[in-house]
Amino acid sequence: MRFDELLIARRSVVGAVALAVPFLFCASLAAAGRPIPDASAVVALVLVIVAASATGLRSAGLCASISSALSFDYFLTRPYESLDISRAEDIQVAVLLLLVGFAVNELALWGQRQRAALGRERGYLDGVMATAEAVATPDGAPDDVTAAVAARIRDVLRLDSCAYHPSEHLPGGPVLARDGTVTRSGISLDVDRNGLPIDEVVLLPVQAGGHQRGYFTLTAASRVSRPTAQQRRVAVLLADQLSGMLGVSG
Repeated sequence: MRFDELLIARRSVVGAVALAVPFLFCASLAAAGRPIPDASAVVALVLVIVAASATGLRSAGLCASISSALSFDYFLTRPYESLDISRAEDIQVAVLLLLVGFAVNELALWGQRQRAALGRERGYLDGVMATAEAVATPDGAPDDVTAAVAARIRDVLRLDSCAYHPSEHLPGGPVLARDGTVTRSGISLDVDRNGLPIDEVVLLPVQAGGHQRGYFTLTAASRVSRPTAQQRRVAVLLADQLSGMLGVSG
């Protein structure tokens, strides 16, 4: 089974569990004669929603929220075993279950996105430091260093390929500037929305001592790559590592 099929299967299983657990919990309370107060049942259902949201799947959190509200209404509010609600307090509880569930779900996803962003930033920094160490190694072959820098840039920008070309002249085409913008004939391209051009390579200049020493060709032809402004600036910083070596060697 392929990875994407496994991922779909996992989402289906997690979603089914998120739907079933609140229903089974409330059904168990109803079968036992509803021995605990409604407030305690609501707290338990909120914990189920939190657990479902912690999986990182928005669908799981939403399923748990909806199932909790409906199960609470059906099993634990009068008239029992009916979706009708006779008391205003029960309506408020059901609505609050939905709202709290949605809020907890979004907060959990936001926290995971923040952790992922921090992880990417740490990875970028590690890549820059590793490249700087390779450049600073006296016995490092220039071709090996340029290949290492190109590989880092390719990974950061999610490119198909990246290659360095020594040249004192920059050919025509889109250019990745030092501030992370991509321009073509002086016009800035909206990379965040449209991605890097797929019909032509993007050029990343490498300068040393105020002179043009070469450039990287950034190719994203098989898929649309939308690197963030931060990723693009990291790519420029990586290219600067190479320019530092060229400045020393030149």
